[in-house]
Amino acid sequence: MFKDKDSSAIVAVSDIARARRFYEGILGLSLVSTDATLLTFQTGGTRLVVYKSDYAGTNQANAVAWGVGDEIEAITADLKAKGVVFEHYPGMELKGDIHVDGDFRMVWLKDPDGNILHYNSM
Repeated sequence: MFKDKDSSAIVAVSDIARARRFYEGILGLSLVSTDATLLTFQTGGTRLVVYKSDYAGTNQANAVAWGVGDEIEAITADLKAKGVVFEHYPGMELKGDIHVDGDFRMVWLKDPDGNILHYNSM
């Protein structure tokens, strides 16, 4: 039924203007459309929908994940220079702000509402 259909990530936020500054300004996503309660960003070949909700930040798991390949170090350095604080999880090897498991590298951060965002070396 859905195997040939595109999907997109959707993230709840409490403040659309603050979310736009983060997702567009900090993460560098391209804004495709906007209104008072909804932002749609292009991210690779998919879309990320950000919408205003009273339930913003209540998800305690990954909300969005990106595979960034070999750019993981450069992206992490760029985000750190913009003031992003990264999440560090126990039980995983950590090199700087990048978690390492063999050749696989992973980074977690939160948006201003506490939504967990993840990118990795895939």
